[in-house]
Amino acid sequence: MMKKYIIALLVAAAIGNTAKAQKQAYETTVDGVKVIVQPSGNDIVEIQTIIKGGVQNYPATKAGIESLAMSALTECGTVKHDKNSFKDELDKVSATVYGSSNKNYSVVRMNCIKGDFDVVWPLYVEAITQPKFDEKEFARIKQDAINNIKQEDSQPDNAIDKYADKVAFAGTNYAKDPSGTVAIVTALTPAETKAYYQSILTKSRLVIVVVADLDQAAIESKVKAMLSGIKQGPAFAFKKSTFRADKNSINVEKRDLATNYVEGIASGPAAGTPDFNAFNVAMRIFSNMHFLEVRTNNGLSYAPQAWFSAGQTSTARFSVSTTEPDKYIAVFDKLVDKIKREGFKADDVADMKVTYLTGFYYKNETNSAQASSIAANEVLHDNWKRSLTMVDDVKKLTADDVSNAFRKYINNIVWVYQGDPKKVNQTLYINGTLHNGDNPVMH
Repeated sequence: MMKKYIIALLVAAAIGNTAKAQKQAYETTVDGVKVIVQPSGNDIVEIQTIIKGGVQNYPATKAGIESLAMSALTECGTVKHDKNSFKDELDKVSATVYGSSNKNYSVVRMNCIKGDFDVVWPLYVEAITQPKFDEKEFARIKQDAINNIKQEDSQPDNAIDKYADKVAFAGTNYAKDPSGTVAIVTALTPAETKAYYQSILTKSRLVIVVVADLDQAAIESKVKAMLSGIKQGPAFAFKKSTFRADKNSINVEKRDLATNYVEGIASGPAAGTPDFNAFNVAMRIFSNMHFLEVRTNNGLSYAPQAWFSAGQTSTARFSVSTTEPDKYIAVFDKLVDKIKREGFKADDVADMKVTYLTGFYYKNETNSAQASSIAANEVLHDNWKRSLTMVDDVKKLTADDVSNAFRKYINNIVWVYQGDPKKVNQTLYINGTLHNGDNPVMH
Protein backbone atom coordinates (compact mmCIF):
# COMPACT_ATOMS: atom_id res chain seq x y z
CA MET A 1 0.00 0.00 0.00
CA MET A 2 2.82 2.40 0.87
CA LYS A 3 4.36 1.98 -2.60
CA LYS A 4 1.03 2.76 -4.31
CA TYR A 5 0.57 5.77 -2.00
CA ILE A 6 4.00 7.17 -2.88
CA ILE A 7 3.39 6.66 -6.60
CA ALA A 8 0.03 8.39 -6.31
CA LEU A 9 1.72 11.37 -4.64
CA LEU A 10 4.29 11.54 -7.43
CA VAL A 11 1.56 11.58 -10.06
CA ALA A 12 -0.39 14.21 -8.13
CA ALA A 13 2.71 16.41 -8.01
CA ALA A 14 3.30 15.84 -11.70
CA ILE A 15 -0.27 16.84 -12.47
CA GLY A 16 0.29 20.08 -10.59
CA ASN A 17 3.45 20.76 -12.55
CA THR A 18 1.66 19.97 -15.79
CA ALA A 19 -1.15 22.40 -15.07
CA LYS A 20 1.43 25.09 -14.39
CA ALA A 21 3.35 24.28 -17.57
CA GLN A 22 0.16 24.23 -19.59
CA LYS A 23 -0.54 27.87 -18.67
CA GLN A 24 2.94 28.90 -19.64
CA ALA A 25 3.43 26.95 -22.85
CA TYR A 26 2.38 28.68 -26.04
CA GLU A 27 2.67 28.59 -29.79
CA THR A 28 3.44 31.40 -32.20
CA THR A 29 3.86 31.58 -35.94
CA VAL A 30 6.94 33.05 -37.59
CA ASP A 31 6.86 33.43 -41.39
CA GLY A 32 4.32 30.62 -41.62
CA VAL A 33 6.25 28.21 -39.38
CA LYS A 34 4.76 27.04 -36.09
CA VAL A 35 7.04 27.69 -33.12
CA ILE A 36 6.08 25.96 -29.86
CA VAL A 37 7.62 27.32 -26.66
CA GLN A 38 7.70 25.60 -23.27
CA PRO A 39 9.30 27.74 -20.55
CA SER A 40 11.70 25.47 -18.66
CA GLY A 41 12.25 27.00 -15.25
CA ASN A 42 15.99 26.32 -15.57
CA ASP A 43 19.11 27.63 -17.33
CA ILE A 44 19.19 25.06 -20.12
CA VAL A 45 18.16 25.89 -23.70
CA GLU A 46 16.87 23.06 -25.87
CA ILE A 47 15.74 23.82 -29.43
CA GLN A 48 14.56 21.25 -31.95
CA THR A 49 13.83 22.04 -35.58
CA ILE A 50 11.60 19.32 -37.02
CA ILE A 51 11.44 18.41 -40.70
CA LYS A 52 8.23 16.44 -41.19
CA GLY A 53 7.76 13.45 -43.46
CA GLY A 54 10.37 10.82 -42.71
CA VAL A 55 9.96 7.84 -45.03
CA GLN A 56 7.32 9.60 -47.14
CA ASN A 57 9.94 12.13 -48.28
CA TYR A 58 11.99 9.76 -50.45
CA PRO A 59 11.49 6.71 -52.72
CA ALA A 60 12.55 3.26 -51.53
CA THR A 61 15.49 3.43 -53.94
CA LYS A 62 16.92 6.33 -51.90
CA ALA A 63 16.30 5.01 -48.38
CA GLY A 64 19.12 6.24 -46.16
CA ILE A 65 19.57 9.60 -47.90
CA GLU A 66 17.77 11.65 -45.23
CA SER A 67 19.62 9.95 -42.38
CA LEU A 68 22.93 10.63 -44.12
CA ALA A 69 21.97 14.26 -44.78
CA MET A 70 21.12 14.81 -41.11
CA SER A 71 24.52 13.48 -40.04
CA ALA A 72 26.26 15.64 -42.64
CA LEU A 73 24.85 18.89 -41.23
CA THR A 74 27.31 18.84 -38.35
CA GLU A 75 29.81 16.17 -39.42
CA CYS A 76 30.80 17.73 -42.75
CA GLY A 77 31.26 21.31 -41.63
CA THR A 78 29.50 24.49 -42.75
CA VAL A 79 30.34 27.29 -45.16
CA LYS A 80 31.96 29.24 -42.28
CA HIS A 81 33.48 26.39 -40.25
CA ASP A 82 35.09 23.10 -41.14
CA LYS A 83 34.05 20.09 -39.07
CA ASN A 84 36.79 20.46 -36.47
CA SER A 85 36.43 24.18 -35.88
CA PHE A 86 32.63 23.79 -35.68
CA LYS A 87 32.99 21.15 -32.99
CA ASP A 88 35.72 23.13 -31.20
CA GLU A 89 33.37 26.11 -30.86
CA LEU A 90 30.71 23.88 -29.32
CA ASP A 91 33.19 22.14 -27.03
CA LYS A 92 34.33 25.48 -25.58
CA VAL A 93 30.88 25.94 -24.06
CA SER A 94 29.92 22.24 -23.64
CA ALA A 95 27.05 22.58 -26.12
CA THR A 96 25.63 20.07 -28.58
CA VAL A 97 24.25 20.45 -32.09
CA TYR A 98 23.35 17.45 -34.21
CA GLY A 99 20.79 16.01 -36.62
CA SER A 100 19.00 12.65 -36.66
CA SER A 101 16.10 11.00 -38.46
CA ASN A 102 13.40 8.38 -37.95
CA LYS A 103 10.46 7.02 -39.93
CA ASN A 104 8.26 10.02 -39.18
CA TYR A 105 10.50 13.08 -39.18
CA SER A 106 14.02 14.40 -38.84
CA VAL A 107 15.26 16.72 -36.11
CA VAL A 108 18.16 19.14 -35.77
CA ARG A 109 18.66 19.92 -32.10
CA MET A 110 20.79 22.22 -30.01
CA ASN A 111 21.38 22.16 -26.28
CA CYS A 112 23.36 24.69 -24.26
CA ILE A 113 23.42 26.81 -21.14
CA LYS A 114 21.32 29.97 -21.42
CA GLY A 115 24.40 32.16 -20.97
CA ASP A 116 25.98 30.59 -24.07
CA PHE A 117 22.89 30.85 -26.27
CA ASP A 118 24.23 33.76 -28.34
CA VAL A 119 27.38 31.74 -29.07
CA VAL A 120 25.62 28.48 -30.00
CA TRP A 121 22.61 29.80 -31.93
CA PRO A 122 24.68 31.10 -34.91
CA LEU A 123 26.38 27.68 -35.18
CA TYR A 124 22.98 26.00 -35.10
CA VAL A 125 21.70 28.26 -37.88
CA GLU A 126 24.84 27.54 -39.93
CA ALA A 127 24.32 23.79 -39.64
CA ILE A 128 20.71 24.07 -40.83
CA THR A 129 21.06 26.72 -43.54
CA GLN A 130 24.70 26.53 -44.70
CA PRO A 131 25.91 22.91 -44.49
CA LYS A 132 28.97 22.25 -46.66
CA PHE A 133 28.72 18.52 -47.44
CA ASP A 134 32.50 18.36 -47.71
CA GLU A 135 33.52 15.39 -49.90
CA LYS A 136 36.20 13.99 -47.60
CA GLU A 137 34.04 14.18 -44.49
CA PHE A 138 31.03 12.86 -46.40
CA ALA A 139 33.02 9.77 -47.42
CA ARG A 140 33.82 9.21 -43.74
CA ILE A 141 30.23 9.47 -42.47
CA LYS A 142 29.00 7.35 -45.38
CA GLN A 143 31.39 4.57 -44.39
CA ASP A 144 30.21 4.89 -40.79
CA ALA A 145 26.61 4.53 -41.99
CA ILE A 146 27.47 1.44 -44.03
CA ASN A 147 29.25 -0.12 -41.05
CA ASN A 148 26.19 0.55 -38.86
CA ILE A 149 23.85 -1.09 -41.38
CA LYS A 150 26.04 -4.19 -41.47
CA GLN A 151 26.28 -4.28 -37.69
CA GLU A 152 22.51 -3.98 -37.27
CA ASP A 153 21.88 -6.77 -39.75
CA SER A 154 24.27 -9.02 -37.81
CA GLN A 155 22.29 -8.47 -34.58
CA PRO A 156 19.28 -10.84 -34.58
CA ASP A 157 17.03 -8.51 -32.56
CA ASN A 158 17.50 -5.72 -35.11
CA ALA A 159 17.36 -8.06 -38.09
CA ILE A 160 13.97 -9.52 -37.10
CA ASP A 161 12.51 -6.01 -36.59
CA LYS A 162 13.60 -4.94 -40.07
CA TYR A 163 12.38 -8.17 -41.62
CA ALA A 164 8.98 -7.68 -39.96
CA ASP A 165 8.73 -4.13 -41.37
CA LYS A 166 9.69 -5.32 -44.83
CA VAL A 167 7.04 -8.07 -44.86
CA ALA A 168 4.15 -6.38 -43.02
CA PHE A 169 4.42 -3.01 -44.75
CA ALA A 170 5.41 -4.26 -48.23
CA GLY A 171 4.59 -1.70 -50.89
CA THR A 172 4.03 1.15 -48.42
CA ASN A 173 6.21 3.96 -47.08
CA TYR A 174 6.66 2.19 -43.76
CA ALA A 175 8.52 -0.68 -45.42
CA LYS A 176 11.41 1.72 -45.97
CA ASP A 177 14.31 1.57 -43.54
CA PRO A 178 15.54 5.11 -42.71
CA SER A 179 19.09 3.70 -42.48
CA GLY A 180 18.89 2.41 -46.05
CA THR A 181 20.85 -0.53 -47.42
CA VAL A 182 24.55 -0.97 -48.06
CA ALA A 183 23.99 -0.77 -51.82
CA ILE A 184 21.87 2.39 -51.69
CA VAL A 185 24.08 4.28 -49.23
CA THR A 186 27.26 3.29 -51.08
CA ALA A 187 25.95 4.96 -54.24
CA LEU A 188 24.96 8.27 -52.60
CA THR A 189 27.10 11.29 -53.47
CA PRO A 190 27.64 14.55 -51.53
CA ALA A 191 25.99 16.58 -54.32
CA GLU A 192 22.92 14.33 -54.52
CA THR A 193 22.50 14.24 -50.74
CA LYS A 194 22.89 18.01 -50.44
CA ALA A 195 20.33 18.59 -53.20
CA TYR A 196 17.93 16.23 -51.42
CA TYR A 197 18.39 18.07 -48.11
CA GLN A 198 17.72 21.41 -49.79
CA SER A 199 14.54 19.97 -51.30
CA ILE A 200 13.07 18.99 -47.93
CA LEU A 201 14.27 22.07 -46.01
CA THR A 202 11.10 24.05 -46.61
CA LYS A 203 9.01 26.18 -44.28
CA SER A 204 6.00 24.03 -45.18
CA ARG A 205 7.67 21.01 -43.52
CA LEU A 206 9.09 22.74 -40.43
CA VAL A 207 8.04 22.88 -36.79
CA ILE A 208 10.32 24.47 -34.21
CA VAL A 209 10.19 23.51 -30.53
CA VAL A 210 11.86 25.62 -27.85
CA VAL A 211 12.13 24.48 -24.24
CA ALA A 212 13.86 27.34 -22.45
CA ASP A 213 13.32 30.51 -20.47
CA LEU A 214 13.81 32.93 -23.36
CA ASP A 215 11.93 36.12 -24.20
CA GLN A 216 9.26 35.59 -26.86
CA ALA A 217 10.37 38.59 -28.90
CA ALA A 218 13.97 37.31 -28.92
CA ILE A 219 12.85 33.85 -30.02
CA GLU A 220 10.72 35.23 -32.83
CA SER A 221 13.47 37.58 -34.00
CA LYS A 222 16.11 34.84 -34.16
CA VAL A 223 13.80 32.32 -35.81
CA LYS A 224 12.70 34.92 -38.39
CA ALA A 225 16.33 35.59 -39.32
CA MET A 226 17.03 31.84 -39.67
CA LEU A 227 13.95 31.30 -41.84
CA SER A 228 14.84 34.18 -44.18
CA GLY A 229 17.15 31.83 -46.09
CA ILE A 230 14.66 28.96 -46.28
CA LYS A 231 12.13 28.67 -49.11
CA GLN A 232 8.42 28.18 -48.46
CA GLY A 233 8.09 25.04 -50.56
CA PRO A 234 4.87 23.37 -51.71
CA ALA A 235 2.10 22.62 -49.23
CA PHE A 236 2.94 19.54 -47.21
CA ALA A 237 0.63 16.95 -45.61
CA PHE A 238 1.88 14.31 -43.18
CA LYS A 239 0.39 11.05 -44.47
CA LYS A 240 -0.95 8.63 -41.90
CA SER A 241 -2.05 5.13 -42.84
CA THR A 242 -3.66 2.27 -40.97
CA PHE A 243 -2.40 -1.29 -40.90
CA ARG A 244 -4.75 -4.26 -40.79
CA ALA A 245 -3.93 -7.80 -41.90
CA ASP A 246 -6.63 -9.60 -43.88
CA LYS A 247 -5.53 -12.94 -42.43
CA ASN A 248 -2.85 -14.54 -40.29
CA SER A 249 0.38 -15.22 -42.16
CA ILE A 250 3.98 -16.23 -41.52
CA ASN A 251 7.10 -15.60 -43.56
CA VAL A 252 10.10 -17.78 -42.78
CA GLU A 253 13.73 -16.89 -43.46
CA LYS A 254 16.46 -19.45 -42.86
CA ARG A 255 19.26 -18.08 -40.69
CA ASP A 256 22.04 -19.90 -38.91
CA LEU A 257 21.33 -18.68 -35.37
CA ALA A 258 21.77 -20.11 -31.90
CA THR A 259 18.02 -19.76 -31.37
CA ASN A 260 14.99 -18.81 -33.45
CA TYR A 261 13.45 -15.34 -33.64
CA VAL A 262 9.73 -14.71 -34.01
CA GLU A 263 7.98 -11.36 -34.42
CA GLY A 264 4.34 -10.52 -35.05
CA ILE A 265 2.67 -7.31 -36.18
CA ALA A 266 -1.01 -6.55 -35.58
CA SER A 267 -3.05 -3.41 -36.12
CA GLY A 268 -3.18 -0.43 -33.77
CA PRO A 269 -5.09 2.86 -33.55
CA ALA A 270 -3.72 5.83 -35.48
CA ALA A 271 -2.21 8.68 -33.51
CA GLY A 272 -4.81 11.33 -32.76
CA THR A 273 -7.74 8.89 -32.63
CA PRO A 274 -9.93 8.17 -29.55
CA ASP A 275 -8.63 4.61 -29.01
CA PHE A 276 -4.97 5.60 -28.85
CA ASN A 277 -4.53 6.08 -25.09
CA ALA A 278 -6.66 3.06 -24.18
CA PHE A 279 -4.70 0.81 -26.52
CA ASN A 280 -1.40 2.18 -25.22
CA VAL A 281 -2.37 1.15 -21.68
CA ALA A 282 -3.74 -2.19 -22.94
CA MET A 283 -0.44 -3.09 -24.62
CA ARG A 284 1.53 -2.22 -21.50
CA ILE A 285 -0.61 -4.58 -19.42
CA PHE A 286 -0.40 -7.23 -22.13
CA SER A 287 3.39 -6.85 -22.21
CA ASN A 288 3.57 -7.79 -18.52
CA MET A 289 1.18 -10.72 -18.95
CA HIS A 290 3.03 -11.90 -22.07
CA PHE A 291 6.34 -11.85 -20.17
CA LEU A 292 4.82 -13.74 -17.25
CA GLU A 293 3.29 -16.47 -19.41
CA VAL A 294 6.12 -16.89 -21.91
CA ARG A 295 9.14 -16.64 -19.64
CA THR A 296 8.13 -17.14 -16.02
CA ASN A 297 5.40 -19.77 -16.40
CA ASN A 298 6.64 -21.64 -19.50
CA GLY A 299 10.36 -20.86 -19.83
CA LEU A 300 10.09 -20.35 -23.59
CA SER A 301 12.12 -17.15 -24.01
CA TYR A 302 14.60 -15.13 -21.98
CA ALA A 303 13.24 -11.72 -22.98
CA PRO A 304 9.79 -11.86 -24.62
CA GLN A 305 8.47 -8.45 -25.62
CA ALA A 306 5.16 -6.87 -26.59
CA TRP A 307 4.74 -3.19 -27.33
CA PHE A 308 2.73 -0.51 -29.11
CA SER A 309 4.70 1.13 -31.92
CA ALA A 310 3.18 4.52 -32.73
CA GLY A 311 3.96 6.50 -35.88
CA GLN A 312 2.64 7.30 -39.35
CA THR A 313 1.46 3.69 -39.24
CA SER A 314 0.75 2.48 -35.69
CA THR A 315 0.94 -1.20 -34.82
CA ALA A 316 1.11 -3.71 -31.98
CA ARG A 317 4.22 -5.91 -31.99
CA PHE A 318 5.22 -9.14 -30.27
CA SER A 319 8.72 -10.61 -30.26
CA VAL A 320 10.55 -13.61 -28.80
CA SER A 321 13.72 -15.60 -29.28
CA THR A 322 12.98 -19.23 -28.57
CA THR A 323 14.04 -22.81 -29.28
CA GLU A 324 10.35 -23.86 -29.25
CA PRO A 325 8.40 -21.53 -31.56
CA ASP A 326 5.40 -23.90 -31.75
CA LYS A 327 4.95 -23.90 -27.99
CA TYR A 328 5.25 -20.11 -28.01
CA ILE A 329 2.36 -19.58 -30.42
CA ALA A 330 0.17 -21.90 -28.34
CA VAL A 331 0.88 -19.87 -25.18
CA PHE A 332 0.36 -16.62 -27.09
CA ASP A 333 -2.97 -17.68 -28.58
CA LYS A 334 -4.27 -18.92 -25.24
CA LEU A 335 -3.33 -15.65 -23.52
CA VAL A 336 -4.91 -13.45 -26.19
CA ASP A 337 -8.06 -15.58 -26.19
CA LYS A 338 -8.36 -15.29 -22.41
CA ILE A 339 -8.03 -11.49 -22.48
CA LYS A 340 -10.56 -11.18 -25.28
CA ARG A 341 -13.08 -13.29 -23.35
CA GLU A 342 -12.53 -11.87 -19.87
CA GLY A 343 -11.04 -8.43 -20.46
CA PHE A 344 -8.40 -6.86 -18.25
CA LYS A 345 -8.91 -6.72 -14.49
CA ALA A 346 -9.91 -3.33 -13.12
CA ASP A 347 -7.03 -3.37 -10.62
CA ASP A 348 -4.50 -4.10 -13.38
CA VAL A 349 -5.80 -1.16 -15.42
CA ALA A 350 -5.73 1.18 -12.43
CA ASP A 351 -2.17 0.15 -11.53
CA MET A 352 -0.92 0.49 -15.09
CA LYS A 353 -2.43 3.95 -15.47
CA VAL A 354 -0.42 5.10 -12.46
CA THR A 355 2.73 3.29 -13.59
CA TYR A 356 2.43 4.69 -17.11
CA LEU A 357 1.94 8.28 -15.98
CA THR A 358 4.71 8.10 -13.39
CA GLY A 359 7.10 6.75 -16.01
CA PHE A 360 6.02 9.46 -18.45
CA TYR A 361 6.94 12.20 -15.99
CA TYR A 362 10.21 10.60 -14.97
CA LYS A 363 11.21 10.41 -18.64
CA ASN A 364 10.21 14.02 -19.27
CA GLU A 365 12.27 15.67 -16.55
CA THR A 366 14.89 17.08 -18.96
CA ASN A 367 14.39 19.91 -21.44
CA SER A 368 15.45 17.57 -24.26
CA ALA A 369 12.83 14.95 -23.37
CA GLN A 370 10.10 17.59 -23.06
CA ALA A 371 10.98 19.01 -26.47
CA SER A 372 10.99 15.54 -28.02
CA SER A 373 7.58 14.79 -26.50
CA ILE A 374 6.12 18.05 -27.79
CA ALA A 375 7.58 17.41 -31.25
CA ALA A 376 6.23 13.85 -31.47
CA ASN A 377 2.76 14.90 -30.34
CA GLU A 378 2.67 17.76 -32.83
CA VAL A 379 3.78 15.64 -35.79
CA LEU A 380 1.94 12.39 -35.01
CA HIS A 381 -1.18 13.62 -33.19
CA ASP A 382 -1.44 17.11 -34.74
CA ASN A 383 -1.67 18.28 -31.14
CA TRP A 384 1.44 19.31 -29.19
CA LYS A 385 -0.68 20.13 -26.14
CA ARG A 386 -1.30 16.40 -25.70
CA SER A 387 2.14 16.21 -24.04
CA LEU A 388 0.73 18.48 -21.33
CA THR A 389 -2.86 17.18 -21.05
CA MET A 390 -2.33 13.44 -21.47
CA VAL A 391 -2.51 12.78 -17.74
CA ASP A 392 -6.16 13.87 -17.62
CA ASP A 393 -7.03 11.78 -20.67
CA VAL A 394 -5.42 8.65 -19.22
CA LYS A 395 -7.05 9.17 -15.83
CA LYS A 396 -10.48 9.00 -17.48
CA LEU A 397 -9.89 5.57 -19.04
CA THR A 398 -12.00 2.68 -17.70
CA ALA A 399 -11.20 -1.03 -17.67
CA ASP A 400 -13.81 -1.47 -20.41
CA ASP A 401 -12.13 1.18 -22.58
CA VAL A 402 -8.80 -0.61 -22.29
CA SER A 403 -10.22 -4.12 -22.80
CA ASN A 404 -12.32 -3.09 -25.79
CA ALA A 405 -9.35 -1.39 -27.46
CA PHE A 406 -7.38 -4.63 -27.16
CA ARG A 407 -10.26 -6.66 -28.59
CA LYS A 408 -10.70 -4.22 -31.47
CA TYR A 409 -7.11 -4.18 -32.74
CA ILE A 410 -5.53 -7.53 -31.81
CA ASN A 411 -6.90 -9.74 -34.54
CA ASN A 412 -5.02 -11.06 -37.57
CA ILE A 413 -1.26 -11.02 -37.24
CA VAL A 414 1.59 -10.94 -39.75
CA TRP A 415 4.31 -13.20 -38.29
CA VAL A 416 7.92 -13.42 -39.42
CA TYR A 417 10.48 -16.01 -38.40
CA GLN A 418 14.27 -16.19 -38.69
CA GLY A 419 16.14 -19.34 -37.75
CA ASP A 420 15.75 -23.06 -38.45
CA PRO A 421 12.68 -23.57 -40.71
CA LYS A 422 12.36 -27.18 -39.51
CA LYS A 423 11.64 -26.00 -35.96
CA VAL A 424 8.44 -24.11 -36.82
CA ASN A 425 5.04 -25.48 -37.84
CA GLN A 426 3.77 -22.65 -40.02
CA THR A 427 0.19 -23.94 -39.91
CA LEU A 428 -0.07 -23.10 -36.21
CA TYR A 429 0.74 -19.45 -36.95
CA ILE A 430 -1.64 -19.29 -39.90
CA ASN A 431 -4.63 -21.19 -38.50
CA GLY A 432 -4.05 -20.63 -34.79
CA THR A 433 -3.71 -23.23 -32.06
CA LEU A 434 -7.17 -22.89 -30.53
CA HIS A 435 -10.30 -24.87 -31.31
CA ASN A 436 -13.55 -22.96 -31.46
CA GLY A 437 -13.88 -23.71 -27.76
CA ASP A 438 -11.49 -22.80 -24.99
CA ASN A 439 -8.95 -25.61 -25.27
CA PRO A 440 -5.63 -25.07 -27.02
CA VAL A 441 -4.37 -27.71 -29.41
CA MET A 442 -1.03 -27.70 -27.59
CA HIS A 443 -0.22 -27.60 -23.90
